[in-house]
Amino acid sequence: MRVAAPEFGPAALVEVRLALGAVVLLPFLWRARAAFPRRVWPKLAMIGAINSAVPFLLFAWAAERAPAGVGAICNALTVLFTALVGALFFAERIGWARSATLAVGFAGVVVLASGRIDGFAIGPAVLAGSAAALLYGAGINLVRRHLSGLPAAAVAPATLGCAALLVSPFAIEQWPERAVSAQAWLSAGLLGVLCTGAAFVMYYRLIARVGAARASTVTYLVPLFGVAWAWWMLGEVPTLRMAVAGALILGSVALSQRLRS
Repeated sequence: MRVAAPEFGPAALVEVRLALGAVVLLPFLWRARAAFPRRVWPKLAMIGAINSAVPFLLFAWAAERAPAGVGAICNALTVLFTALVGALFFAERIGWARSATLAVGFAGVVVLASGRIDGFAIGPAVLAGSAAALLYGAGINLVRRHLSGLPAAAVAPATLGCAALLVSPFAIEQWPERAVSAQAWLSAGLLGVLCTGAAFVMYYRLIARVGAARASTVTYLVPLFGVAWAWWMLGEVPTLRMAVAGALILGSVALSQRLRS
């Protein structure tokens, strides 16, 4: 996203990402098409918007304005938001101790948002990433409750395809006027095929097997690898503020899961 977003723009990049992810997995949906009656498609469209279209747009918008590590750190909030959404809307208990850990995690967001990198405030990018993580938290709860009986390899292209249709008018309107470089196209292709298509199949399968809260803990790994890849490939050196914010967020997430168990 960090490489491709400045050339594509958020809407066009997300459309390429969604479309590629859906097309690559389309054979799985076709094979399981009998399991997808008409009545389930409104749910697929809703979850596609909440769990793919809007958060992808928010993260792509943030990637234009802040280092990749910032978005990666915000992504870890998915675990906390999954617990919060589950408690508010799906009658899952979190208790006072886990509520306190949520507060610590949000304190990490405040620390991260108050920083400046290369003289530019990154607060708006942090808010966008946090909003995307909130939607992921809602989406993962919805997937478990409404789609867990469907084959994961078919659910992924269905939700991604619906999301692509929703984003397409904005992508057409905002398609880049200048030619996009081969490097940006390669990044968009990898983002769609591997980071979206292949990843969503594994993610939906994990949700069905271990539940929403446990599946969301894979986002523990996102800040670590996101910051490391950005440092190695893009030369984006982590800042002290990023380290403090990451420690607060990941520490709260780890403690939250420990209290849960």
